[in-house]
Amino acid sequence: MAGGFLVALKDTSGAGKADVNERFGATVQSGGAGGTGIGIYKGWLYAELNDKILKYPLKKGAVLPGEASQVVVSGLPLGGDHPMHPFAIDANGDLYIDVASATNSCQEKNRTLKSPGINPCTELETRGGVWRYDAKKTNQVFSPAGRYATGIRNAEGFGVDAIGHRIFVTQHGRDQLHTNWPEIIKDPEQEATLPSEEVLLLKQGGDYGWPLCYHDPFLPGLVLAPEYGGDGKTAGACAQKIPPTAYFPAHWAPNGMVLYDQKQFPAHYRQGLFIAFHGSWNRAPYAQGGYNVVYQALSGDKASGKCEIFADGFAGADKSPGKAAHRPSGLAVGPDGSLYVSDDVAGRIYRVVYRGGADADSQTVPCPSATDSPGPNAAAQARPPEGTHPDAGSETAKLLAPPGATPAMVALGNRVYHGQVGGATCTGCHGADAKGTPLGPDLAANKWLWSNGSYSGIAATVAGGVAQPKRYRSPMPAMGGAQLSADQVMAVSAYIWALNHPDNSQ
Repeated sequence: MAGGFLVALKDTSGAGKADVNERFGATVQSGGAGGTGIGIYKGWLYAELNDKILKYPLKKGAVLPGEASQVVVSGLPLGGDHPMHPFAIDANGDLYIDVASATNSCQEKNRTLKSPGINPCTELETRGGVWRYDAKKTNQVFSPAGRYATGIRNAEGFGVDAIGHRIFVTQHGRDQLHTNWPEIIKDPEQEATLPSEEVLLLKQGGDYGWPLCYHDPFLPGLVLAPEYGGDGKTAGACAQKIPPTAYFPAHWAPNGMVLYDQKQFPAHYRQGLFIAFHGSWNRAPYAQGGYNVVYQALSGDKASGKCEIFADGFAGADKSPGKAAHRPSGLAVGPDGSLYVSDDVAGRIYRVVYRGGADADSQTVPCPSATDSPGPNAAAQARPPEGTHPDAGSETAKLLAPPGATPAMVALGNRVYHGQVGGATCTGCHGADAKGTPLGPDLAANKWLWSNGSYSGIAATVAGGVAQPKRYRSPMPAMGGAQLSADQVMAVSAYIWALNHPDNSQ
């Protein structure tokens, strides 16, 4: 569809349907790829764009915000199985960003039979957790130092408690336990019943276990993963990780979440969590599940009883990822207390309102238990919607190494470039994708201002810096202002060389 990825909707007649529909922001033509993160705080609209969180000024009385966006955070990791960056902003202006894992379970070969886990999991340096920044500041740059909590595979949904200052997040449990470890997770039904989907209460510095652990609803508790020597029963080091606040049937895919703090709905639904389950694929060949919106009551920081099915029927006749008519994905609560549900199949947004009395009794439908049998075979085996990419966790697997270097040096150079090793700040001037910014040139275009582009020439430029740039206003100090070792200089130079010499055979 023509126009930007962001959409402004307005109901000007009070009929309950948006009669104004305006698109704005980045387009495919301008390099945008859409996003999932969006929110409003203190007169600004915040939205995800590729590796950035931007903010747009909201204009009083106007449908569209001002087009002059500002960068709040840049350099967020991209690629792999989970490249998006959902986020939430609390009442204090703290910006919490999901930086999900690049892989399913941090295997040496992603989603591959009996491939062991990388130990320690290097992804956790820059992925697999929630980062915190200041929503009021601009031009912040992603770095490992911004991590707020770790061990979270994919925190798509955020529930923010403006009163108690609590932040809840959903966790997509890992896939393919039986498929990849049939000698340990022996029962085929366990592919459909393990592990639980989760809601977590975020704690600063908290470790929720991924990839070392998964949640088994039959125990219930966190269990050591087969990739790290687990036998399907033993907790091991997982006994020291933070367990979930609530858990749900496997593979339902909890995407959007909100904490309901308004008064339109009956009191039964207040100060609890609404969760949009996008729907499963990994329960096949058994019947798929999810494709619904559920409500989870809370008592303080804990779940209060079982969840209940709040809205269902989205998928239609075929509850499967390829044929579902609609799939709930995002949730929001309006200032009048209405609940909004987005559907990412048909591009719809539903508005749920309550017209009854304040204390009306509600007839609820409990969620199925996370330990229920998946039932008889109902479908063909399914494959991950992300695809099976053995090297999803390696951003350099398809890069050639220059003569005199090794693939391991290129991988190290990638980490140096992105500030994970040595304290380098390359991304601040050249961008997380090395495609350049107004402060520094594109390092992947095979165009050279200070050398002939050879491995040794690049290394000399990195080591010596650029005191008087020819085309850019910001000089580059030696080694980018960091104290890199000789090996780190050669490694980051190998990485830059590799970006300019793609392996076309792959």
